[in-house]
Amino acid sequence: MARHSAIFVTTFSSVVIILLIFISTEAIQVQAQAAGRLPVAEVVALKEIATQLGKAWNFSADPCSNDVSWFTPLSRATPLYNNSIFCNCSFPGGDCHVVKIFLKGQDLAGVLPSAITKLPYLTTLDLNRNYLSGNIPREWASTKLEFLAISANRLTGKIPSYLGNITTLRILSIESNMFSGSIPPELGNLVNMEILVLSANNLTGNLPLALTNLTKLTELRISSNNFIGKIPSFIESWKSLQKLEIQASGLQGPIPSTISALKNLTELRISDLHGEGSEFPQLNELTKLKLLMLRDCNISGPILLGLAAMPDLEYLDLSFNRLEGILSTHLEGLTDLENVYLTSNLLFGPVPDWIKNGDTRAEIDLSRNNFTESSLPPTCRDTLYSLHINCGGRPTTIGSITYEADEESGAAAKYVPNRETWEISNTGKFVGANRSASNYIAQNFSTLKMVNSELYTRARLSPLSLTYYVRCLGNGNYTVKLHFAEIVIRDNRSFYSLGRRIFDVYIQEKRVLKDFDIVKEAQGADKVIIKDFKAAVKAGTLEIHFRWAGKGTTSVPKRGIYGPLISAIDVESDFKPPIPGGGKRKKLIVAGAVVLPLFVILVIVGTIWWKVHSRAVKEQELLGLDQQTGVFTFRQIKAATNNFDPENKIGQGGFGSVYKGTLSDGTVVAVKQLSSRSKQGNREFLNEVGMISALQHPNLVRLYGCCVERNQLLLVYEYMENNSLEHNLFGKKRSQFILDWPTRQRICIGIAKGLAFLQEESALRIVHRDIKAANVLLDKDLNPKISDFGLAKLDEEENTHISTRVAGTIGYMAPEYALWGYLTHKADVYSFGVVALEIVVGKSNMKFRPDENFVCLLDWALVLHQKGDLLKLVDERLESKFSKKEAVRMIKVALLCTNPSPSLRPTMSEAVRMLEGRAAVPEFVMGQSVYADGFGALRNQYDQISQANTSGTESLSQPSDAPRTGSSSASGQDLNLYVACYQLLMMRKFAILKKLKSLSYIMPNAG
Repeated sequence: MARHSAIFVTTFSSVVIILLIFISTEAIQVQAQAAGRLPVAEVVALKEIATQLGKAWNFSADPCSNDVSWFTPLSRATPLYNNSIFCNCSFPGGDCHVVKIFLKGQDLAGVLPSAITKLPYLTTLDLNRNYLSGNIPREWASTKLEFLAISANRLTGKIPSYLGNITTLRILSIESNMFSGSIPPELGNLVNMEILVLSANNLTGNLPLALTNLTKLTELRISSNNFIGKIPSFIESWKSLQKLEIQASGLQGPIPSTISALKNLTELRISDLHGEGSEFPQLNELTKLKLLMLRDCNISGPILLGLAAMPDLEYLDLSFNRLEGILSTHLEGLTDLENVYLTSNLLFGPVPDWIKNGDTRAEIDLSRNNFTESSLPPTCRDTLYSLHINCGGRPTTIGSITYEADEESGAAAKYVPNRETWEISNTGKFVGANRSASNYIAQNFSTLKMVNSELYTRARLSPLSLTYYVRCLGNGNYTVKLHFAEIVIRDNRSFYSLGRRIFDVYIQEKRVLKDFDIVKEAQGADKVIIKDFKAAVKAGTLEIHFRWAGKGTTSVPKRGIYGPLISAIDVESDFKPPIPGGGKRKKLIVAGAVVLPLFVILVIVGTIWWKVHSRAVKEQELLGLDQQTGVFTFRQIKAATNNFDPENKIGQGGFGSVYKGTLSDGTVVAVKQLSSRSKQGNREFLNEVGMISALQHPNLVRLYGCCVERNQLLLVYEYMENNSLEHNLFGKKRSQFILDWPTRQRICIGIAKGLAFLQEESALRIVHRDIKAANVLLDKDLNPKISDFGLAKLDEEENTHISTRVAGTIGYMAPEYALWGYLTHKADVYSFGVVALEIVVGKSNMKFRPDENFVCLLDWALVLHQKGDLLKLVDERLESKFSKKEAVRMIKVALLCTNPSPSLRPTMSEAVRMLEGRAAVPEFVMGQSVYADGFGALRNQYDQISQANTSGTESLSQPSDAPRTGSSSASGQDLNLYVACYQLLMMRKFAILKKLKSLSYIMPNAG
């Protein structure tokens, strides 16, 4: 553990080491004070400094003596306090001069003293943790300071540009103040700077380019500010850097690739990056890393194997990203790892055995992923309808309510819970603090003057993520009360009051409080604030999550004071719980009532048995399906949809109507009701239920269950809050917001991954047959999920030619399928290519014609590709806020996928790798032999059919705001139109080929 604790030595620890060296040197000088005294001018200067600071010194004693009023040895018992003047008495002539001043942790309430300029030999000034106000005096620009620490005060205004004149500075720490404005470029003049700490202020603007001059930097911390722009690529200039901290700084992603140049890094902390996302950065060359934190940085894709090149890695935090894939075993080889946080990602597959079998590492948190194992107990002995927890405290009774104890000390990231009804997960380690049980439970030893003070004497703390999992609850709506009282940060004229504890609160994975500050909300410390929330419980589980997002101070009143704090939790049902036991008397009455009319009931049953026999056989057939899904009664579905109220109708699918519903536990669902006039029957229903229930992937719409009661055949899906991709891109009712480029890229890659799963990774080989923008739904976070498996078929290799009707949508169908009925996985690849192109352009393939010379969007894209002007395709609503490289890559992949020849289209897994930049995108060139001559006369045919079928073509698409749960099928006339459109498109491509050499397209190796 000693090695683990060494990871978290921060600026404060570094400064202490330097000071100890200084003290050991100066102690010798202090012993030689008899050789001389301090000049009168410097004594006068110290008196001015005392007046400006509000400091009382004993001037009857020589400041350069060993008098207790002038010298306080550092003590482990009081590490925040220092009251020392150091003199150097080795000058010629026996004179002494003040060289160092330490006035730390004394609650001095004055201003920064301008009189320090009258101490010409002063090199070190430490005024950390006081109550000083104002700004940095202009006079300081003429000093020869090497060490300046004024953190944890009340200093305001802009960082003065004249600080850049103190070119002797090696260490500058101004964190935990209230400085505002941008970083002055003049700080780039401080070429001797080794440690620069600017965290926990209100700084704005971009990081100035002049900072590249600080080539001697070994430590830089700029967290908890309001900077703008991206993390600059010029960070590669700081090649001596050993510690870099950029948490909740306001800067946006992605993490620049130039970070790989910082080969001396031992600690890298980056968190809460918004804006453009990226793949996992290349960190292979950062082999000295002991601590790696890339938390909430909008990183997607797999965890790269480069981590294996960090043999000394002890702390790994990649939580709250979009990492996916199977958790590989290469982490197991990092034997020094003591903390692993992979919370809230998209990892799937089995949990590695080295974790399940009880790894010796201190903390491992894999919660909120898609692993196949679950840590929840299989059953509950009793159902709860209320729960009360005294967070961090002992069992307590308030009136008729008993609060359960929550006294476990230390961080407790548990994979398997040890309680039946509720459990806590507390992950992270306080920066700059040693591991101690007291760090995770706050305690106030003074008397609290508040109602029910026993709930607020102790509280649960967390450095990162604190989650309470409540299980065994009855389903329904609940009221959740969260009790807060700040008992660590004080409310007085002291540096203990300067801390800012800021965190977020989530209930059932929905953020209910953002940047929550207890002192601000309660209007002071030691004051209670109770927040009430409503929560819907389904599957008997309630999750209350507190999360530190990198904001606020981390060093006031001492290192490690930050993160979520919660005093108590109340959970109460909003409905009347059932009476326990039910009553024996009632059971006897019911039993008697059943026995007496039993004979009559048997006669009635026998009479009607033959009437319902055939219907029962049909229902039994459906119920016999191994669906692995929930079964709903028709009564439940009617209640959820308000008896299928027309106002709840949100679409008309290929099978029938689609309704929005709300289950009794508050879960919002989409209900697909098979139409009584539908020609599709039970087998199609069984086909869809069976396939969907067997498929689980982040980019597929989830099936909650079905209803097979009487003549009703219904499917119950998860409800997608943001409708369809078609609706958001170019529907009749445009979305209220514009999909930005990072979102579009994420959507495109997500669709590709969903299709790759269907075609290559799932146990069933599925061809969707109707991939289109309308069948891609978006959840609350705008993550894409493929819907509508009603027409999906198992891809039987011995029967790829479909002799039945063609199912699909005009404009998305692959030519070999639309013209000849030949169906392979490559048909979905073609459809995906069309959708990917629409995502870039923001327009529908079949409804967009820039002028009469173009048939469709794909036609226009081919012409622009031939002209080398692909960026003209990008949606003009994005303006310049997109990555040109990524846009061109996506367009080229789309064109590859729409190759007329199925064999020349990439597989979906290859498309994923190309879209993510993990594989090169081959140049899109097709051989002339793919096409035939003689399409000249078909343009007039297309125009005539198009004019005659404008309304018919429109009707092929479902309403833009409907959940897509059905498919379209093409009639003979529709196919006639499609053939004409396709032939004209081939004519366009043939014309392009006259200017190109005939080349063949070779797909790169899949590896």
